[in-house]
Amino acid sequence: MTRFLHTLFLILLVSIAASAQKQASKKEWIKLFNGRDIRDWMVKIHHHDEGVNFGNTFRVKDGAIQVRYDQYGDFNDQFGHLYYKQPFSYYHLVIEYRFVGDLQKGAPDYTLRNSGVMFHSQDPRTMPKEQDWPISIEMQFLGGLSDGKPRTTGNMCSPGTIITYNGKVDDRHCINSSSKTYDGDQWVRAELIVLGDSLIKHVINGELVMQYSEPRIAGGVVHNYDPTVWQEGKLLSEGYIALQSEGQPIDFRKVELLPLKGCMDPKALNYKDYYLKSDPSACRYKSAK
Repeated sequence: MTRFLHTLFLILLVSIAASAQKQASKKEWIKLFNGRDIRDWMVKIHHHDEGVNFGNTFRVKDGAIQVRYDQYGDFNDQFGHLYYKQPFSYYHLVIEYRFVGDLQKGAPDYTLRNSGVMFHSQDPRTMPKEQDWPISIEMQFLGGLSDGKPRTTGNMCSPGTIITYNGKVDDRHCINSSSKTYDGDQWVRAELIVLGDSLIKHVINGELVMQYSEPRIAGGVVHNYDPTVWQEGKLLSEGYIALQSEGQPIDFRKVELLPLKGCMDPKALNYKDYYLKSDPSACRYKSAK
């Protein structure tokens, strides 16, 4: 009987350990876009104060965030961004997008089938009314022009920033990825793997298309920013995530994020074995009885 109870106890311990390991391995994705509204997001559009969704630029319909300009008239350089409410540093981001419709009247030619997601961005509440772009890094989305010419997507652009690329500081505003060309209105899956300022990877439809590191404040393109925000040479290890409005209608139907920073203590209730950056302050433990 004693041997039976001992065996049963061991089986129970193994079962508990396996259950804990399974829980530690279960990836807990956050739906930044809930499919219904943009209440968890902030809007900043050039020529307007933060919080003004001019022309109902960003709206939700049929389970997607739609970027539209039917209430605009002339575009008038009203470049806009929709920011998630909190910053992140270590994460895996997934976005599904598709280009639709025609370029808005008055929008620059280069914005044809052009959009993107900004990350490590400054807080939109620190942007003056006439600041055109946020200080940030952009994973640029480009659609093919159905002319047989290659046009990559998942590129890197750097408003107010520079990066280290192929082991060297690179101050080009945009660097093309190695992606395929995606014509028409097809959905494209874009992924960002961001490890603070140490490594950033761009993935398109499951293929790694570029990687770089050490984004920092420097360079041009951004105008009319608050000089107290500009810290020349500062490495950007965290910031806000923002969907872009650049004159081309676009839909975003999925925006999900897997945090890679959190509790890495196996004794904690919320330990995850896939975290890559430790945050002891996030750990939760059983309360002592």
